Amino acid sequence: MTVSLEPWTDDCLDLLRRINTPQMRAHVGGPEDEERLLARHHRYLAMPGRGLGTMFAVLLDGERAGSICFHVRDWQGRTVYETGWNVLPPYQGRGVAAAAGAALVEAVRADGRHRHLHAFPSVDNDPSNALCRRLGFTLRGPCDFEYPAGSGRHLRSNDWRLDLSAP
Repeated sequence: MTVSLEPWTDDCLDLLRRINTPQMRAHVGGPEDEERLLARHHRYLAMPGRGLGTMFAVLLDGERAGSICFHVRDWQGRTVYETGWNVLPPYQGRGVAAAAGAALVEAVRADGRHRHLHAFPSVDNDPSNALCRRLGFTLRGPCDFEYPAGSGRHLRSNDWRLDLSAP
């Protein structure tokens, strides 16, 4: 099994549509309508050019199996990186998220602009909380987290933080 990351391209719109299902978006408020989905896709395409981070397609043996990103976010008065991920159902339970997460952590460390990487999975999203633990994040506790940023909608999430300066 080979897991790799490829930067988001226009061809990833189909992957985003496959992620935009009730099952995949259950912990983040449900699927988005086509207009919001296209706006999200265009934000992902623009992220690197604006210095805001990078969205990646997760590849399993060359096949698109999910997505993972890191992006700049203001959190509690500091600029940090945030991460989030999705693994399509046929690929879940095979270590894809863990391998993609480890690759992402290395990419963020190499970027070097911020000391911390945060993840904010829903308090009831057991697989994502377990992944944070497995990747070495420290649980800082539950919080009300605005998602998507600027929406005014808050989700009950866990604040996990990884110190990027630690080995």
